[in-house]
Amino acid sequence: MTRTPPVKRPKDGKPILPSRIPQGDLFLLDSPLYGEIRGERSLMAFPFFALSKNAWMKPLSYQTDTVTIEVRPSAGGVATIYDKEIVLYIASLMAAKLEAGDDVAQDFVFTAHDLFSVTGSNHSARSYGRLSEALERLQGTQIKTNIEAGGEGEEGFFSWLSEAKLHYTKTRAGERRLKAVKVRLCDWLFRAILLDRHVLDYAATYFQLGPIERRIYEVARSTAEGDGFEIDLATFRLQIGYQNPLANFRAALRQIVAADTIPDYRLELVETLADPDAIDTVRRGRRTNPVRVVITRRPAQLTDGVSSSLSRMVLSTAEASAPSQSQSPSPSPSQSPTRAAPQSSDESGNPDSDDAI
Repeated sequence: MTRTPPVKRPKDGKPILPSRIPQGDLFLLDSPLYGEIRGERSLMAFPFFALSKNAWMKPLSYQTDTVTIEVRPSAGGVATIYDKEIVLYIASLMAAKLEAGDDVAQDFVFTAHDLFSVTGSNHSARSYGRLSEALERLQGTQIKTNIEAGGEGEEGFFSWLSEAKLHYTKTRAGERRLKAVKVRLCDWLFRAILLDRHVLDYAATYFQLGPIERRIYEVARSTAEGDGFEIDLATFRLQIGYQNPLANFRAALRQIVAADTIPDYRLELVETLADPDAIDTVRRGRRTNPVRVVITRRPAQLTDGVSSSLSRMVLSTAEASAPSQSQSPSPSPSQSPTRAAPQSSDESGNPDSDDAI
């Protein structure tokens, strides 16, 4: 994996202060990221992002006896599970600084090249365009929750990024070249990472998963204690953040169970005995048994095997879709060779759909 070289440090080992940055370098970069991808536990456990590749313009809500979440879209829609990659990257940079004993602030500066390398995106002009759109959604999406961060609660709405800027330089030919990305993390998430320290690492193959698979992994990683847990299908659908009917969710989960590519965890659907007097109105009188979702942690020796299987699936998908040497078209925005999403199902059960919500 190619990474942007870090900012040079003096022989005394101390970080270069802004006044000591060599002439021509405008920013002290927080990238590259050398550690693991990390995520704040609440963002893993609860549905803050839309499970869609395309714009999702409807508000999202989640409510239990103890947790309430309300998400309002920006002009470009609700921030998506793919936009969340940027939030995870920033959280990982922050967690790495804290582990190293460095001072941290809410402002982060990084290169798009390193972000794309970490998340497995290609480095095409199309990816840079999507980055700009994602930053706009992360800054424009409004979130309201009663989940406390750093021992403090908040009334009102906040955005994931209170500031997001792309800084460019110009070549002699007048072309713009992206120099760095500068963002300011919201107070809520900054406090959660800094004070609560409920930060969990992600599997290396997370970014190869489809939208629903990503959420299943996050819920399992943040919720499963010991060997796993069991939950009814309807409650699980709400925690995943799936917006369409329960029957569609059941069909999508069956495909995911068959593919068996969730890293570190195994998913099962278990039918229980139904009330003989119950009637499924969706199926016009046909009785169906209630379904429970069982998630168990894979034995350690099987985890590497599943990751290798998923990597081989991604590679074979990329090879199958690769053009011949005589042709070199631009990669498709929904199927890049470096970031495939095998077996990602939408709510209609179609694994090839662009939408998963």
